[in-house]
Amino acid sequence: REVTAMGKQLRGLRRLLGEVDALSRAAALLSWDQQTYMPKGGAEGRSLQLSTLSRLAHQRFTGTETGDLLRGAETETAGLDPDADDACLVRKTGREYRKQTRVPGDWVSAFSRTTSLAHQEWIQAREQAGYSLFQPRLEEILRLRRGYAGFFTPCDHPYDPLLDDFEPGLKTAQVASVFGELRPRQEELARAIAEKTPADNRFLHQRFDEKRQWELGLEIIRAFGFDFDRGRQDRSAHPFTTAFGRGDVRITTRMQPGYLGTGLFGTMHEAGHALYEQGVDPALERTPLGGGASLALHESQSRLWENLVGRSRCFWKSCLPRLASVFPGQLGGVDLERFYRGINRVMPSLIRVEADEATYNLHIMIRFDLEVALITGDLDTGQLPGAWNEAYQRTLGLTPPDHAVGVLQDVHWSGGMFGYFPTYALGNLIASQLWEEVRRDIPDLDRQIESMDFSGLLSWLRERIHRHGAKFEPLDLLRRALGEGLSPRAYLGYLETKYGELYGL
Repeated sequence: REVTAMGKQLRGLRRLLGEVDALSRAAALLSWDQQTYMPKGGAEGRSLQLSTLSRLAHQRFTGTETGDLLRGAETETAGLDPDADDACLVRKTGREYRKQTRVPGDWVSAFSRTTSLAHQEWIQAREQAGYSLFQPRLEEILRLRRGYAGFFTPCDHPYDPLLDDFEPGLKTAQVASVFGELRPRQEELARAIAEKTPADNRFLHQRFDEKRQWELGLEIIRAFGFDFDRGRQDRSAHPFTTAFGRGDVRITTRMQPGYLGTGLFGTMHEAGHALYEQGVDPALERTPLGGGASLALHESQSRLWENLVGRSRCFWKSCLPRLASVFPGQLGGVDLERFYRGINRVMPSLIRVEADEATYNLHIMIRFDLEVALITGDLDTGQLPGAWNEAYQRTLGLTPPDHAVGVLQDVHWSGGMFGYFPTYALGNLIASQLWEEVRRDIPDLDRQIESMDFSGLLSWLRERIHRHGAKFEPLDLLRRALGEGLSPRAYLGYLETKYGELYGL
C-alpha cells in the first residue's frame, strides 16, 4: 500500500532531499556550461563555484537533520509494501546517507575543485598530445580517489567503493568474472573477422556538411521519441547527457565533417540516455530516485538505440533514402546492403567511441585493468602511457602514434570517474538481454522500426525500465524486467549471429 497521509518526518525528508537535489542540479548546470559554452578563462572561477555547491550539497545531505528525519521516516514507512515509492525512497536515501557520511566535506570540496580544473587541463593536453601537461593533475585525482576508497575500509577490494558509485551493489570480482567470460569469445570473434575482407565503408569518409548532419540527427532522435520541449542538443569536446529534471534533459554531440559516423551514431547514443531520463516517473522528481538506476542501465539504453536500432537493416531500409536525399553526392549510389555492411564494419581501432561492436568491449576491458592497477598502486601515472600502449598492441594489434589517441582520448579520468568504464561494457550486455525480451513481446518489431515507428519499443522500455528511476538496485531491476540477472549470453549470441552472417563465419 502507498502512504495515504504522509507522515511529518517523511514530508520533512522529502523537503530536505529537494533542496539537496536543487544544489546538485545547479552544479550540473554549471558543469554543462563548462563543457559547452564557457570561455577558457572561466576555469578557475568555475572550479570554485562547483566546489562550493558540491560542499553545500554534501553538508546538507549528511547533516544531523537528515539522519533524524531518516530515522523518523523509516518508522513511518515500516508497514509499507517494499516496492512503494516512499519505501524505496527511504531505503535508497538510507543507503546513500550511510555512504556519504563516511566522506568528509573537505574531501568533497577538494575533489570537485580538482576535477573542475582538470577538465580544462585535459582538453589542453589532448589538443597538444602532451601527457606531461595532464599527469600532475591525474596524480592528484588518483590520490583523492584512493583516499575515497580508504573511507570504506574494510572492503573486499579498494576498487569496490568507486565501482559502487556508478553501479550500486556490484563488486570488482563480479565484473572481473563477467569480463573473464566475455574476453576470450570477443577476442576469438575479432580474430576470425580479421581473416576476412573488411566491409567497404569509404562512403562514410567523405565531406559531409556539419549543419546538415546536425539537422538529420535531430530528425532521427525526434522520431525515436526525444521530447525537444523538455530537452536540447549542443556541442562538446566529448559527448554526454545531463539532466536538470525531467523537463530539462540535455545532450551534446560532436561532428566530424570528414566522417559521418561520429555525429550520426553519437547523437543516437546520447538520445538513448536522454529518453531514459525523460521517462522517469514524475512522482520521483527531486529525490534520489529521480534518475537512472545505474550507469550500466543507462548505457544499456544508449547502446540499444545506437546499435540494436541504429545499426540494423530494418532501420536503414527506410532511413537510408532520407539520408541519401540529404547527401545525394556522397550516398546517392550506395545501396542498403553496402550501407549496412559499411556501418557494421569490424576493424580494430584506437578510439573507443568509434569502435565497432565486435571490438568495443575490448577497449573497456583494457581500461578496467588499468584502473584497477592504478587504484591498487600496482601501476603509477608515469607508467600509464606505456601500459596503455602495450595493452592496445597486445589486444588489438595497434599502438597509438601519440597520447591524444591513446591515454588522453577519454574525458573520464579528468572528472575522477574511476569505476565508470566497466559500465559501458555491462550496458552492452544488458541492452542485448532487453532486446531478446522486447522482440518476444513485440513480434513485429522489425516492421515497426522499418516504418520509423518507435512508439511500441519506447513504451516497452518506459514500462520495464524508465519509469522506475532509481527505485531498485540495478541487478534487482534487471531481474524484475527480465526474470534473470546480468549475463553475457545474449550479447555474445547477438554478436556471433550478426557478424557471423555479415562475414560468413
